[in-house]
Amino acid sequence: MKINKLMTQLGNSVDAALITNDISRRYLTGMKSSAGLILATRDESYLLIDFRYYEEARRKVNDLEVVLLTDSMKQLNDLIHKHGVKCIAIEGTNMSVSELSLYQEKFPDIVFESTMLSKVLVKMRSIKSDIEIAKIEKAQRIAESAFLHILDFVRAGVTERDIALELDYYMLRNGAQALSFDTIAVSGGNGSSPHGVPTCKKIEKGEFLTMDFGAVVDGYHSDMTRTIAIGDISQRAQDAYYTVLDAQNKAIDHAVAGITGKDLDKVARDHIESNGYGDYFGHALGHGVGMEIHEEPRISPKSETKLLENMIITIEPGIYISREFGIRIEDMIVVGKKSNINLTNSPKNLIKV
Repeated sequence: MKINKLMTQLGNSVDAALITNDISRRYLTGMKSSAGLILATRDESYLLIDFRYYEEARRKVNDLEVVLLTDSMKQLNDLIHKHGVKCIAIEGTNMSVSELSLYQEKFPDIVFESTMLSKVLVKMRSIKSDIEIAKIEKAQRIAESAFLHILDFVRAGVTERDIALELDYYMLRNGAQALSFDTIAVSGGNGSSPHGVPTCKKIEKGEFLTMDFGAVVDGYHSDMTRTIAIGDISQRAQDAYYTVLDAQNKAIDHAVAGITGKDLDKVARDHIESNGYGDYFGHALGHGVGMEIHEEPRISPKSETKLLENMIITIEPGIYISREFGIRIEDMIVVGKKSNINLTNSPKNLIKV
């Protein structure tokens, strides 16, 4: 039970935890809702949910007592007194100053601890269960199917925007409940912006096309990037492509439990620098993926976080040369003790269409 694990990891310095963030609430209950709150105590835990979601919650939520939300402050007050709560952990990073002020005003005798809960939830969410991994893998399969589909759609003369829309439409038609983020499809000089926005620019022969996209299944995201060539490209562009691919493969080989984010980043960055492109790789190597598209851990030059078994991370090195081209290749990896599992099966050798 996630809620019991949460309270155990919070320790005895708090009496209860108050969860109001939508994603945290879904993580702990398994149910999506746009409103509601959780009060977890040492004795019992409660999901206070309004009429719109009440019946669904009674069917789906087993680890918490489901309470119809009518007057949140009065109901919280009753539960606080029932369980003798004196100190409540809150999600400091997800609660506004005005929200905290309201709780402090309504409950002047309660101490609100604002640092522990967010950290514990972030750590819990960074390590995926087998069920969570299966959901992410399912989302990834949808994205990979979209990639195969788009290879038959892409040709010189098609606009970046049309490519992005076709990817979106295909994923949503084939099982995605939502898109992981706004799909990126950028070509030629536009590709030198890592998070460029698709435009009405028509792709041309001799250019790279970079596509970064993902699907959502049951609240869990996938994330992949592929760069393909439109016809023949220059030898310089091809060399840069394989520099990125080799850097990614080297990093994947090192993505095991115990390595820090900065050391893993260094594996890829050193290879790119050794090939003369160090000034053209300006972002971090990767990030965690789960209920949000960017989660812990961070795989960056400053990250001291050690990778743990069953973390899911992206590995996405790139080279971006202003007004010329951009290249990025991105896979999702499940970290293991001595090896890893690559959830991304799409081909990575340079594809020409």
